[in-house]
Amino acid sequence: MKLSKFILAAFLFPFTFWAQEPTEAASEESYSEPLTTFSSTRVVNGHSVETLSKGTYEFRIEHRFGDIAGVNGGVQQMFGFDNLSDMRIAMEYGITDQLMVGFGRSKGTGAPYRSLVDGFVKYKVISQEPEKSPISITAVAGSSFTYMTAAPDEGLITHFPKPVHRLNYFAQVNIAHHFGDRGALQVSPTLVHRNYVANTDANDLFALGISGRIRLSSRFALIGEYYHCFNGSQTRQTGFTNSGAIALEWFTFGHNFTINITNSGGIGETQFIPYTTEQWQEGQFRLGFTVGRKFVIE
Repeated sequence: MKLSKFILAAFLFPFTFWAQEPTEAASEESYSEPLTTFSSTRVVNGHSVETLSKGTYEFRIEHRFGDIAGVNGGVQQMFGFDNLSDMRIAMEYGITDQLMVGFGRSKGTGAPYRSLVDGFVKYKVISQEPEKSPISITAVAGSSFTYMTAAPDEGLITHFPKPVHRLNYFAQVNIAHHFGDRGALQVSPTLVHRNYVANTDANDLFALGISGRIRLSSRFALIGEYYHCFNGSQTRQTGFTNSGAIALEWFTFGHNFTINITNSGGIGETQFIPYTTEQWQEGQFRLGFTVGRKFVIE
């Protein structure tokens, strides 16, 4: 594949995003979602056990609005639609049916980071198959880097005394089982490492994600996830809380679309796991959406 073809496709993609080929539109009438554990490489905020198939690209747009209620929400803020919590644009690629990579750029929430670039590698160790394995296992590792202007206050973690302090990492194992076409469950033990943290925080943070999916029809599913952090003393001292989300998923031919509600402002494991501060009971949750479009460059 020539690099010029990839750049041309990335440039033209936004203009053709909502358009459907006549053959594709006709196929969509009789199209139903293939039987997989999850229909996307993500659940809501976090990764799922799925990987892209060989030679498949996916262009992703992830968007989070502002608080629906609370002091920063309500009717004056159009229940969060006037504000933007975070946004990520990414391109991901399946090298093989088991191995994929992805790169993206996020706005960042400013609590604490802005201007983030990220990348990850994901490998499917085993797939659920009758009489072979009752579960699927996928391993994923990634990092994020902020290029925001360093804060002049040496007491802030965004002061960045060294360039390496701008880096954060995560490693995760996803273990999932699908119950035929009815739904799926997944657990995701996750380790997040941050190179530079406050005195009241810890560099290493362990969390356990629990995700589920209930298939409502051939086109729709209800999905949810919750990440529990086990470094309780550090997270309570710094005001952080656990991330949760629920979403309605709409699967169409070549597209995956979710409308979600989450208390997390940031996008990406190095952001929503350690740096979620919003409280559900105070109205600090927001609407968001994710659009993924798969395509192949011949």
